[in-house]
Amino acid sequence: MAQISSTHVGPNSVNLQQKVIVSNNYGEKLVGILHETGSKEIAVLCHGFKSMKDEKTMVNLAVAFENTGMSAFRFDFAGNGESEGSFQYGNYRREAEDLRAVVQHFCEKKRVITAILGHSKGGNAVLLYASKYHDINTVINISGRFNLKEGIEERLGKDVMQKVKEDGFVDVRNNEDVIFRVTEDSMMDRLNTDMREACLAIDKKCRVLTIHGSADQITPVGDALEFAKVIPNHELQIIEGADHGYTSHQPELASFILAFVTAGLKKENHSP
Repeated sequence: MAQISSTHVGPNSVNLQQKVIVSNNYGEKLVGILHETGSKEIAVLCHGFKSMKDEKTMVNLAVAFENTGMSAFRFDFAGNGESEGSFQYGNYRREAEDLRAVVQHFCEKKRVITAILGHSKGGNAVLLYASKYHDINTVINISGRFNLKEGIEERLGKDVMQKVKEDGFVDVRNNEDVIFRVTEDSMMDRLNTDMREACLAIDKKCRVLTIHGSADQITPVGDALEFAKVIPNHELQIIEGADHGYTSHQPELASFILAFVTAGLKKENHSP
């Protein structure tokens, strides 16, 4: 059962921002913000690793959709932000199931999911979703990682694999404070998530856009090229000079995404 509370965006705005709570398959409450324009169509936005629905890119993209007249929903995965549950390092497929709960909620409300969009780890979530459920025709992968065996030591430190194997876990710290714990199970969840296999399972009717910044130092731009090789119906957009968070390229990011989604809507409307 979803819970909803509403606040006006501005004094002269007919749009609303509504807090919506959706339960996932584990009974955890997922908290999100619906940018409600009254449209039947809605785009669902997924945040990245150790992030949340209120991160700048998520908010800016939701507002960009809202400004075109399309509703958008940004939410926290379980264990992140305001949502219930404990944070897990891996959880790739479980986050795809969180997304499934959100999609089903809005479908039950007779809304049409126009697009699912994910940034960074959220990009993996939307692709994994599309590989399993074939009910969304437009998927947008922003700076997702193709090879999940890469990037581990850069984020967690050298010898992390050996430490996890010996002790069963490793604590990631900020000075003396533990930020999060990486268990052997959560590490194996990541290592056993095969994005190539998942991408090959995406339906050919599903349009996928991968966007990546050429100056991304978190996830190499080469990963975007790998996605382009294996996803059946794929478009690739490299934003020159953009970093992983699109710090100085938010308008360009939104522009490419809106153009892709709009083109998909026009195609569907002209289909026999």
